[in-house]
Amino acid sequence: MAQQQARLPKAVIALGAVSLLNDTSSEMIYPLLPLFLAQLGASVAFIGLIEGIAEMTASLLKLVSGWLADRFGRHKLLTMFGYGLAVLTRPLLALVTAPWQVLCLRFADRLGKGLRTAPRDALIAHATLPDARGLAFGFHRGMDHLGAAIGPLLASGILLLAPKDYRLVFWLAAVPALLSLVVLVYGMRRVSEPSPTDTAEPRRLSLPRGKFRWFLLCIFVFTLGNSSDAFLLLRAQQVGVGTAFVPLLWAGQHLLKSLLSTPGGLLSDRWGRPQVLILGWLVYALVYAGFGFASAAWHIWALFGLYALYFALTEGTERALVAELVPPDQRGQAFGAFHFVVGIGMLPASLLFGLIWQAFGFQAAFLMGASLALLASILLARR
Repeated sequence: MAQQQARLPKAVIALGAVSLLNDTSSEMIYPLLPLFLAQLGASVAFIGLIEGIAEMTASLLKLVSGWLADRFGRHKLLTMFGYGLAVLTRPLLALVTAPWQVLCLRFADRLGKGLRTAPRDALIAHATLPDARGLAFGFHRGMDHLGAAIGPLLASGILLLAPKDYRLVFWLAAVPALLSLVVLVYGMRRVSEPSPTDTAEPRRLSLPRGKFRWFLLCIFVFTLGNSSDAFLLLRAQQVGVGTAFVPLLWAGQHLLKSLLSTPGGLLSDRWGRPQVLILGWLVYALVYAGFGFASAAWHIWALFGLYALYFALTEGTERALVAELVPPDQRGQAFGAFHFVVGIGMLPASLLFGLIWQAFGFQAAFLMGASLALLASILLARR
């Protein structure tokens, strides 16, 4: 473990701590937003509209912000502005009185995420030696998942003491958010950034060619079978996992992701990125096939454990592979393109999954997801 820590630059540790604190704050709020909106009188359709606008905004901006960071060498500025914008929304949520105000703040929050994600990933790649990038990205994702586990647990504890006082949760969620900014400002002093391109005029936005485009195609095929986790939770309830245990199942999965993400990324440093990514996608195919045939609650618990393993094997590995497939001065836009492809694939993935479930049953839907993961694995193996 000491050797692993020595290979993690201080900049990566600082950015991991920022993600831990920011996600703790975000996940204190996010699960409660539908309940809060209903309390304000919002319709189900309006709640769906908010999330649709928010996620599409983040996906589009990730592509643009990565290009801007590469062109002007402002990776740190965009990262800090993105986190700062998101932090600003947390206490303001406690003051809203109408659903449209939540829409505006949710839009600003996702605007911040869209601005920071690609430049931040480029900073992590730039700060890390090539043979340790899997470890670095795995560590970062692990810290992110740890925050995603802590946040809902803190929110639940607050609501036990103050039932349905969502505004109190939003006020208190501002504390870890502000701490994340303090860590970010301090940690950024240790972060160097790639130099801007040397062209006289801004280079047009374009995808790096060659193996990177093939990799994006594989990612898109896989994402088409990677539907919303809401379907997994729905299936869990059908099989017999009690409603009271669903939050525990969710938090437990995030904790397991946090524990496994760093070793998963390190494995890609040793075995090779494509090999570990293919292994992760095969685990995903096994998990989705398992959900199609699960018949007892303990099956669901075991499958969620395997699902955490899939995340550990793929999240850090994918990002490390992006960094290796493009020149250093194009990493910002490459990470932007990667996140954009994942974002635009998720909407049709969930829509397709839901339509197949409704028309042919849950087994057909889960087997479709497993089949697309297998197809993506075959395509990546033929790179």
